[in-house]
Amino acid sequence: MTDENTYTIGVDFGTLSGRAVVVRTSDGAELGSAEHAYSHAVMDRTLTASAANVELPPEWALQVPADYVDVLKTAVPAAVEAAGIDPAQVIGIAADFTACTMVPTTADGTPLCELEQFADRPHAYVKLWKHHAAQPHADRINDLARERGESWLPRYGRLISSEWQFAKGLQLLEEDREIYDAMDRWVEAADWIVWQLGGQYQRNACTVGYKGIYQDGQHVGEDFLAALNPDFATFVQDKLEQPIAQLGDAVGHLTAEAAGWTGLPEGIAVAAGNVDAHVTLPAANAVENGQLTLIMGTSTCHVLNSDELHEVPGMCGVVDGGVIAGKYGYEAGQSGVGDIFGWFVSSGVPAAYTAEAERRGISVHAYLTELAEQQPIGGHGLVALDWHNGNRSVLVDTELSGLIIGQTLATRPEDIYRALLESTAFGTRTIIEAFTSSGVPITELVVAGGLLKNRFLMQMYADVTGLPLSTITSEQGPAVGSAIHAAVAAGAYPDVRTAAASMGHRTVGAYQPDSEATAAYDRLFAEYTALHDYFGRGENDVMKRLKTLRREAWEASTSDGVSAPTLEVPEELS
Repeated sequence: MTDENTYTIGVDFGTLSGRAVVVRTSDGAELGSAEHAYSHAVMDRTLTASAANVELPPEWALQVPADYVDVLKTAVPAAVEAAGIDPAQVIGIAADFTACTMVPTTADGTPLCELEQFADRPHAYVKLWKHHAAQPHADRINDLARERGESWLPRYGRLISSEWQFAKGLQLLEEDREIYDAMDRWVEAADWIVWQLGGQYQRNACTVGYKGIYQDGQHVGEDFLAALNPDFATFVQDKLEQPIAQLGDAVGHLTAEAAGWTGLPEGIAVAAGNVDAHVTLPAANAVENGQLTLIMGTSTCHVLNSDELHEVPGMCGVVDGGVIAGKYGYEAGQSGVGDIFGWFVSSGVPAAYTAEAERRGISVHAYLTELAEQQPIGGHGLVALDWHNGNRSVLVDTELSGLIIGQTLATRPEDIYRALLESTAFGTRTIIEAFTSSGVPITELVVAGGLLKNRFLMQMYADVTGLPLSTITSEQGPAVGSAIHAAVAAGAYPDVRTAAASMGHRTVGAYQPDSEATAAYDRLFAEYTALHDYFGRGENDVMKRLKTLRREAWEASTSDGVSAPTLEVPEELS
């Protein structure tokens, strides 16, 4: 039994903001929380952090590392104040991050964008997880790996993502050699923020395994990297290599500077960094085999554990100890979910709908959901593909794009909205079928994240997949998961699994599938699958051709000051 008067703090760094939560170590009770929005948000059109206001090409997504430190300075002390506890009772702190989010730094951890000579250089900034401009470099990595029969490729569903460390690193080398040469460390943001907190730089086992092509104790070979580009041969030893910390390990202790930022006691344990999705499983006490946890927000990550190692086509990765020690952690994902709903609400809803939602005092999302819920399954006559931000699993192709088929002059906004909701559920079912057909059984869905509030959507997921759906009890799953890891790092529990049993909570079977609804959705899912394979597996590459045309048009117009459009995603969906 742990001391009922000790607490840990988890800090969750999301796409648009950072959230801190104070958690009691004995039972996981949340005493206080606070949130801080990043001042620069996501820079995907222009480099707003620079006075030069440099325009960015399509598929770029950058951030400012100082915004992350501001979260420590504001959200952490605010959470402690809200909790009403003595900071001296806090015994540990941990952080999680969106991934793969990369920071180029000097040897002492200074981000290159903070150096005056590089302030106007886009490649000196943080490349956010959804920076997809490295797709051509990912394609070369995949082509070469297949050609050489690299043994590590099946561990990643036979496709390396443009979002990950090596593709982004290769892009940096080949597009801005000066920045690449000035960079001493290519650092995951999860590890960078821990470095700022505890003064020690170690790479966490989660991001190393899932995003860093690290399997069976080794990285990609130097000969492979040299075949991509001779100057990339020593990328691992020159830019990446560092001691690897296991999840729940203490990586240093809170420095005097970080204690000043946070108001916490100097010297408390700082846990190894983690990925926001993977750290959520302990918060829901969902670390056993067959429990597929969906972290649903702007995107969805799908994570589960198994005792066995299998190759699953299109998975993001399988890592020994990637979630908890002693189990293989599997990850898949959908690049756009809440992002897609947000796009439609911001760009496709008539003013009359917005006015009616305002009159009733509800969000446009809630209003559209009410209207959509009244329809019979299939009543809108539509099927959509959820690829508006590319496809992460199972096709692993950011060059794919969204599609809605079946529209007529009678199609209404609520019809489209429901079809988009359904498309994301069908995408999850596609992922589930990839796992189960590969020998990784799934018996329960566990949902966390901002989209939990949409009860209609939750029931839809249960019906589409035919699986019972449990829900995490916390609204701050990643932050609570980080707090659990902080408790282990501080010695309150021997391991993450034990800590999760006391500090993690979920409502088991909150939604049960309706057999009639499942049968009705089966017919729509068959149509979704036909479109999925037709546009996604090479029979018709029109989506890729259109993206090529878009890039060519953008490049031709840059001299005229024209830039690609962007989307401001509502924070409620992140």
